[in-house]
Amino acid sequence: MGISVGTSTVSMPDSERPYPTLLAFLVGRFPKITERTWLERITSGKVLSEDGTPVSLTTAYTPNQRLFYYREVAEEPVIPFQEQILYSSEHLLVACKPHFLPVTPGGPYVSETLINRLKESTGNMFLSPINRIDRGTAGLVLISANKKTRGLYQQLFMDGMVQKTYQAVVAFPGDTDKTEWLVENRIEQGEPWFRMQTRRGKINARSKIILLKTKGSRALLQLSPLTGKKHQLRIHLSGLGLPIVNDRYYPTLLAKTIDDYDLPLQLLSKKIEFQDPISGVEMSFESKRDLTL
Repeated sequence: MGISVGTSTVSMPDSERPYPTLLAFLVGRFPKITERTWLERITSGKVLSEDGTPVSLTTAYTPNQRLFYYREVAEEPVIPFQEQILYSSEHLLVACKPHFLPVTPGGPYVSETLINRLKESTGNMFLSPINRIDRGTAGLVLISANKKTRGLYQQLFMDGMVQKTYQAVVAFPGDTDKTEWLVENRIEQGEPWFRMQTRRGKINARSKIILLKTKGSRALLQLSPLTGKKHQLRIHLSGLGLPIVNDRYYPTLLAKTIDDYDLPLQLLSKKIEFQDPISGVEMSFESKRDLTL
């Protein structure tokens, strides 16, 4: 059984009266979780009220208040790779995560996530990711260590004030003389829901790509996303005919299989640079990992 070291949150909206019981609300809000599971969570004290006290089956539904619960999965895969903490202060933690480790809980992953591993190792239950990268991507993640200053770092990303540099190993046809690309297009949610796709319309995704070196049918690229759309780099490279090695989503969605740890997605969040919003100091962090041809 995998159990989160921190709580997840759900808000109770001001719905039509009569208000539902807490059990009925939770079952309706999370249809993939059985009534029996929520019943066991409530009776074992794993669902908490706004003030942190456990609720019971007779606790009244309170609109515009929050419930906190501990997310659980019956069987959780163990990721046999370790994250590294590169920097830690009162306000900020910078970690380098390995391939295959998700940043936050989702699907079958609860404890085996970057954020929950770090909460456990540091004892700081207020850790919260400022940026996120795909489970298959390795590299740098900025994490807020202080909820009072979290918004200052989040605003840097919202304002485009963070310079991010990635590495990727791609399939390279060798029939082009180009060494630099600027890709600009529109990316929206596709089908299935976890994939993205390009559409006509106002540009919302821009990436600068530089060829570093080639070897046989592969190339090492430096990538600078100028915007931050989901799967942006993977889609832009696929659209250029330069798919990332071991990408199971683009250009073709492959059948779901268990992870093959010998075939990680060849994408790395290598470097992050920004001006610290509190100290004003120019900050630069670089992963010790590298991709090789």
